[in-house]
Amino acid sequence: MAKNLLIVESPAKAKTIEGYLGKDFTVKSSYGHIRDLVKSEDAIDIQNNFAQKYEVPADKKQVVSELKKLAKEAEVVWLASDEDREGEAISWHLFDTLGLKDANTRRIVFHEITKPAILHAIENPRKIDYNLVNAQQARRVLDRLVGFELSPVLWKKVKPSLSAGRVQSVAVRLIVDREREINKFSAEAAFKIVAIFGKGKEAFKAELPERFTKQEDAEKFLKDCIGAEFIINSLETKPTKRAPAAPFTTSTLQQEASRKLGFSVSRTMSVAQKLYESGKITYMRTDSVNLSDLALNAAAKEINSAYGEKYHQYRKYKTKSAGAQEAHEAIRPTYFDAHAIDGDPAERRLYDLIWKRAIASQMSEALFEKTTARIGISTRKEELMANGEVMKFDGFLKVYLESSDDDDDRQNGDENAILPPLTKGQKLELQEMSATERFTRPAPRYTEASLVKKLEELGIGRPSTYAPTISTIQNRGYVVKEDRDGKQRNFRVLTLKGSNITKEERSENTGAERGKLFPTDIGSVVNDFLVQYFKEIVDYHFTAGVEKQFDEIAQGLEQWTDMIRNFYDPFHKGVENTIEKADKATGERELGVHPENGKKVSVRIGRFGPFVQIGDNDDENKPQYASLRANQSIETITLDEALDLFKLPKKVGQFENKEMTVAVGKFGPYIRHDNSFYSLPKDVDPLDVTEEQAIDIILDKRKRDSERVIKTFAENPDVKVLNGRFGPYIEFGKQNVKIPKGKEPQSLTYEECQALADAEAKAPKKAGGKRFVKKGK
Repeated sequence: MAKNLLIVESPAKAKTIEGYLGKDFTVKSSYGHIRDLVKSEDAIDIQNNFAQKYEVPADKKQVVSELKKLAKEAEVVWLASDEDREGEAISWHLFDTLGLKDANTRRIVFHEITKPAILHAIENPRKIDYNLVNAQQARRVLDRLVGFELSPVLWKKVKPSLSAGRVQSVAVRLIVDREREINKFSAEAAFKIVAIFGKGKEAFKAELPERFTKQEDAEKFLKDCIGAEFIINSLETKPTKRAPAAPFTTSTLQQEASRKLGFSVSRTMSVAQKLYESGKITYMRTDSVNLSDLALNAAAKEINSAYGEKYHQYRKYKTKSAGAQEAHEAIRPTYFDAHAIDGDPAERRLYDLIWKRAIASQMSEALFEKTTARIGISTRKEELMANGEVMKFDGFLKVYLESSDDDDDRQNGDENAILPPLTKGQKLELQEMSATERFTRPAPRYTEASLVKKLEELGIGRPSTYAPTISTIQNRGYVVKEDRDGKQRNFRVLTLKGSNITKEERSENTGAERGKLFPTDIGSVVNDFLVQYFKEIVDYHFTAGVEKQFDEIAQGLEQWTDMIRNFYDPFHKGVENTIEKADKATGERELGVHPENGKKVSVRIGRFGPFVQIGDNDDENKPQYASLRANQSIETITLDEALDLFKLPKKVGQFENKEMTVAVGKFGPYIRHDNSFYSLPKDVDPLDVTEEQAIDIILDKRKRDSERVIKTFAENPDVKVLNGRFGPYIEFGKQNVKIPKGKEPQSLTYEECQALADAEAKAPKKAGGKRFVKKGK
């Protein structure tokens, strides 16, 4: 038996480290947390200084049993969980659960999985840092108390089965507040003047810095420019430079992977964890932009070798985040000379991003020459302005350019256009001038990445909590991430060519969204309830202050139990008062009265979701109800839109001597025909469906279904061989069964399908097959 037992969190990490250590070491994985607070209400003893009751879950008992056995046989046990607070807590849980002793237990940390880093850690062990453990305990206890006490309040006052969390509630509030800001926004129009001078390659654009709010003013400006002289009044050329961005933190990696790769926050962290555990990048949960001296020297060597000495510029970045945890490094490749790696496409793309960002941070500034020309108009006092930029030295741009959330806007501009040779006093020939109506825009909705950025700016959450927070608010149904179509909007364009001004009206699509976060109705109602009765829980500054207290606990400056007590006592009183005094929250909004019967029309949240009601509950006749459609909200639905909901279901004709009915269900609008259901395409309004359209939709669905079915069996109609998204498979009742490689789907018999289904059902699940995801609050 090996003298040393080294325990890490994941099997992938264990496999990598095992290759670096000799036969004296056995490396095992704990598969993440080995115990958690019990699920019952007695998990935390509030009267006994918040003492916690833990349990080892059923799926971890075998892991713990094996680790206990190995720990007894080993001379030294090395706890090598991650270097952040959660990792420290995992080491403590291992120490406590396995019954380890201080004398033969060592705690080691490393922020990259390379042989030198592992050996250096083993040469420099330490004890468990209980300040870090206490900071993590404080977060866990506080979040459990908030969740356990708030959730029953929501069940009674809003809707059954709801839940609330401390950081998640603040994230939902940000999204709700932004949505309301957008809904209240009223776009203002103004005319933008753009002139084109010169011909061919010598052509360039100039803009009027001011905009005209009235069409007649814009038209007068164009009329005044007929026959006018355009002369360059001044020409300013000055050198400018652009510096590279700092290496990635967790937050900036999530933002950039979203913009450049289209990754969700959780996918970014999942892929980054694989890269870290296979020894390709440093630890991926960090708010530090610092690079070690070793990394700085390695980057310098690689830049000098690959690009030349003039491309290298030494930089030492400082972390601005006030609550940055411990002395971590930024996210970087473990070996700068590895420009690319083996792995799946997602791993290769994310690694490429990390490598480029880290190497660019140590490269020279990009140098530009910026030219600004002011163009006078003989008939007006205003000046047109033309800007141009010429790159003189690419520097870090040879490798990497940081994206931003407003890239789409900047691509429409001409800030980086190249101007032709110009001289002061030069007369210019006007080719065309236009006045285009443009509209102001509201603040953008959050993407997952821009929400992370906002949370970080507010000091809410930490690197380990961003991804779980964003997943949780979506899983709870408070927020949805989706694409939404825009609306057509008309705008006016006046164009001056020669001495003629033409006017036309054009249209554009506005308000289209891709991958944005929207609050659901229940999310908005829960948010309003928490703002009214638990203002501190959803207060940005208060939540940021709690994070600072966790930081102080981690530094040994505050007792975690004192911090929890100061929070809990007033919070608990608030819970009791709210249960006793608060009214039920439904988000009810009165829309108006029915034009025919004069009854009140209102909208609110019910047990089964948002709905419109015509009439009152105490009316002589029973009220009428209709559920909102998927793209409708109780905050924005109009009276006319609400009344339209009662036009469904409607009969649209007959097909095959059976009626066709259009209705709206839980999953959107559909056609019902002969006890079968056919979803309507997204671009078809259920109120406008004709008999002919309905027949086409039914026939199209039947055709697709027939192409999907490869084979059916008379012995059992619930068994089919189907074409699926990832290839053919067997549907055996509710069980989906893989078809072995080399087996022709068409040739399968019913007995073979049954045998494959039985074998798959009996097959044991692979140990550790469950993907490990760190918990975070």
